[in-house]
Amino acid sequence: MNARAWLTTLLVTALLLAAASPAFAGDGGEGLYGKANDKVITNFGFGLMIFFTVLVSVLSLAQHMLGKRKK
Repeated sequence: MNARAWLTTLLVTALLLAAASPAFAGDGGEGLYGKANDKVITNFGFGLMIFFTVLVSVLSLAQHMLGKRKK
């Protein structure tokens, strides 16, 4: 890529990131969910941990099964 393409990519990325920040900020910056307390944030974090653990396990199992099929 030449310098002009890099500059254009950087500029478009910066503009998209700048436009995305206020997009979901409703009343007082609450967003779509509403007021979030400590329990909501903690449960969301636990949900993320469970999701990524299951995702890695399922994808590893799929890779193992596809690898056995090649032999």
